[in-house]
Amino acid sequence: MKIAIIGGGLGGLSAGLALHGKGFDVEIYEQAPELGEVGAGVQLTPNGSRSLIALGLEEEILRIGTETTGKTIYLWDTAETRDFMRLGEENKYGAPYLTFHRADLLGLLKDAMNARKPGAIHLNKCFASQKQLGDQVEVTFVDGTTVTADVVIGADGIHSSVRRSLFGPDQAEFTGCMAWRGLVPAEALENEIDMKGGSMWLGPNAHIVTYPVRKGKLLNFIAMVDRDDWKLDGWNQQGTTEEAMEDFVGWSEKVHLMVQNISTPFKWALIVRKPLESWSKGRVTLLGDACHSTLPFLSQGANMSFEDGVVLARCLETSPDNVDVAFRLYEKARKERTTGIVELSAKQLTRVHNPKLKERSGGLEHIDREYEPGRVDTRYRWIYGYDAATVDLIK
Repeated sequence: MKIAIIGGGLGGLSAGLALHGKGFDVEIYEQAPELGEVGAGVQLTPNGSRSLIALGLEEEILRIGTETTGKTIYLWDTAETRDFMRLGEENKYGAPYLTFHRADLLGLLKDAMNARKPGAIHLNKCFASQKQLGDQVEVTFVDGTTVTADVVIGADGIHSSVRRSLFGPDQAEFTGCMAWRGLVPAEALENEIDMKGGSMWLGPNAHIVTYPVRKGKLLNFIAMVDRDDWKLDGWNQQGTTEEAMEDFVGWSEKVHLMVQNISTPFKWALIVRKPLESWSKGRVTLLGDACHSTLPFLSQGANMSFEDGVVLARCLETSPDNVDVAFRLYEKARKERTTGIVELSAKQLTRVHNPKLKERSGGLEHIDREYEPGRVDTRYRWIYGYDAATVDLIK
């Protein structure tokens, strides 16, 4: 079976590896001229690392990723702390919790794909349309070239052109929240910031997440702020340090130190999309953000796409002669879980941006209740304990 994957990002490349590992003939088509330095940090949570380990990449992710010791919560103005997730406990979730610069993780997957099937990645291939012709699909690219495959997978992200070709335009809704992101060189932080673990700073109308990447040489910084004056749906719009600082007046000097040393601050609006009723039509299906985009509050966007690829490959292996059955298995195995994560992520906003955080006593009480380690473990264990390689496929 020949499979064409549209999109050469994290989800598309990992799906290519999963499908190739099951014996399928895979080609990946990416619109960018090169797979390079995009985004900033990405957290590979245990469910995601478990998926990549199933693809034979354990040595690579441990070599390139940064293992964090745990996560600490800081009160926005006083910088008082609470430990809320201990990640150093051996086998707590059965797989490592790692952080990466997104470009490094993308490079790892690209190198693995090139090693296992040289020439499978095709650049400068921007999807234009697809036409289903019986038991095959013809894909046309913007440059006028076409390819034919038995199955097409749209792994082309939150603004998926493949999704639009199947189901028409989607409806995006602004959350009232925007985000800042950037990278901070470790040497600029004057040993004021913990570079061994992750942190979350909680305030009444904003919160910040940080974690080390590139073995502690850089700190990944992302801040979500309640603002309704920036609604652009894209994450590569450059902002200014001065504008970012205005969102953190009154916050701890440690926060100011981080913001002032972001190499290039970028901003984007946080947008939600309603879950699709179906991910598939005929011999075309979707994967990752193309079918279940999520807010970043649980760090599950990339991790869900890794799970998707592993499960989809298993479903096609189970029913290679009946794509309809394979796609039904895939959606049945994945939709409830991904919808649950998307919905839970959306609910985090009231937890991390809570008016009780304005005052010290109310803020600490809120943190102690909502981020008590046992409660946190219950909240996350069903996410982190998932194994895409062994989960039941129910016909």
